[in-house]
Amino acid sequence: MDLGTKLFRTTLLTLAGNKAVESFALKYGLKWGANKFVAGKTLEEALEQVKILNNKGIKVTLDHLGEGIRQLEEAASFKDEYLRIIKAIHAAKLDSNVSLKPTQMGLQLNPAACYENIREIVREANRLGNFVRLDMEDSPYTEATIHIVRRLHAEGLTNVGTVIQAYLHRSEQDILKLTAEHISLRLVKGAYKEPKQIAYQEMSQVNDNFRRIIQMRLDSGVYTAIATHDDRVIEWTKNYAAQHNIKKAAFEFQMLYGVRMPLQEELAREGCRVRCYVPYGRMWYPYFIRRLAERPANVLFVIRNMMKK
Repeated sequence: MDLGTKLFRTTLLTLAGNKAVESFALKYGLKWGANKFVAGKTLEEALEQVKILNNKGIKVTLDHLGEGIRQLEEAASFKDEYLRIIKAIHAAKLDSNVSLKPTQMGLQLNPAACYENIREIVREANRLGNFVRLDMEDSPYTEATIHIVRRLHAEGLTNVGTVIQAYLHRSEQDILKLTAEHISLRLVKGAYKEPKQIAYQEMSQVNDNFRRIIQMRLDSGVYTAIATHDDRVIEWTKNYAAQHNIKKAAFEFQMLYGVRMPLQEELAREGCRVRCYVPYGRMWYPYFIRRLAERPANVLFVIRNMMKK
């Protein structure tokens, strides 16, 4: 990663925590281009997009946006919304599971209450034959998130998995432990700003580790989601799977709503399993900023939309 890219990424990720900028963005952002990456403010709007994607052979994971609540009471509304999502998916017979952030459920405020909230959601999903993915947030929550998933599996609730970020030094050891317990994982490069003491800073190092942990999971036979828009990683994965007789049903590619949609459709037509991460909700700003930080082209898209208004 060159110096200019590092500065660009650092500046945007810093803005993710700026409340003044967030307030301005929430007022105008969807009009200026955030709706390219966010499927609306309501569940009903998001479900319409799920139907469209399913008709194209693309699976979905629905995410009700929000993170880092300030009052534990807020977690109850997030929990209730996820219970509503799971019921709505079942009623509409959609091919979709759900993703949630532990901090939505109160992880940083009350870990015990957070666990109970998540367990209630996972139980309801289990009852209706669905799956819950615990998104991985920044490093202060890595160990706690993994612990929640392992504890739920120990209770017999195996319809839950989490995410491993390739840029963290610890990820290879986490992969070994979680694979031994047959826990479903989504593998990503990582989208938070982390210090060099715990995370690789050079993209070449991140890419090398990403391929390494993908290989570990493909070889294991435990179902794995590979979240990337990188053509080189996608082709490498397809070739590795073909060369080692790994069936397409053993893994899936995951991509973000609004990013490389033609490629998602193309992979689905090839017979690959493809899942689109579809976020919605009123608390979309931090998510949106991280999407901008990943690709300068996303910022140009927003600027073009601003100039049209």
